[in-house]
Amino acid sequence: MARHERWNALLELLADAGRLTVEEAADRMAVSAATIRRDFDQLAQQQMLTRTRGGAVAQTVSYDLPLRYKSARHASRKQRIAAATAELARPGAIIGLNGGTTTSEVARVLATRADLHAERVSPAITIVTNALNIGAELAVRPHVKIVLTGGVPRPQSYELTGPLATVIFDHVTLDVAIIGVNGVAVECGATCDNEGEADVNRLMAERADRVVVVADGSKVGRRAFARICDTSRIDVLVTDETVPQEDVDAFIDAGVEVVRA
Repeated sequence: MARHERWNALLELLADAGRLTVEEAADRMAVSAATIRRDFDQLAQQQMLTRTRGGAVAQTVSYDLPLRYKSARHASRKQRIAAATAELARPGAIIGLNGGTTTSEVARVLATRADLHAERVSPAITIVTNALNIGAELAVRPHVKIVLTGGVPRPQSYELTGPLATVIFDHVTLDVAIIGVNGVAVECGATCDNEGEADVNRLMAERADRVVVVADGSKVGRRAFARICDTSRIDVLVTDETVPQEDVDAFIDAGVEVVRA
């Protein structure tokens, strides 16, 4: 296993357990204790965990890991969510996409859906995004029109934020906004960890005819720091089968269509 993959797996284990000893991690990862000690030390230097005597504990801000470290977490769930979300798009649609691992997967599926660009519509879809990685990945797709906001990038999510990122929404309209979140709950709506990202996401939702929130089961029923929009503004929640039925029923009762991929 490559170091990058091992770090992803370690951070996933730590997020679930909250605390790990060197011996526990070495046993779970099938590597030597010396390797785990080096990994813990290097991840601690990057402020991705807190080193303790004989082990490590999860950072209180571990949810805000850089995108490259989050990409492997719940990967299969996110791919299923992305496939189900992409089915909601129609040829010629104008789609807003914020940054994040799940929305990045949605962008890939949209770009490769044969039926979208088989239709004689040009462009097949238009994607308005504040995510640098999505823009860079889809810029080479001739059937996809990419519109990037301005702004200052956050290294944790590759999202552009600030006044230059929000001003574009005075000039565009969207058919659908597909928004990744750090938390979504009936009582507080869609939320994320950074207020700058929330500002962009909020405007994206306001300019859209339809708002689709994408969130794997670990984010449903929890809230993060900054509010994006109320539950009343969410039209569809696309999630996975790990979400308890009572949470699904609560969203349905609030008027939200729930798709479990």
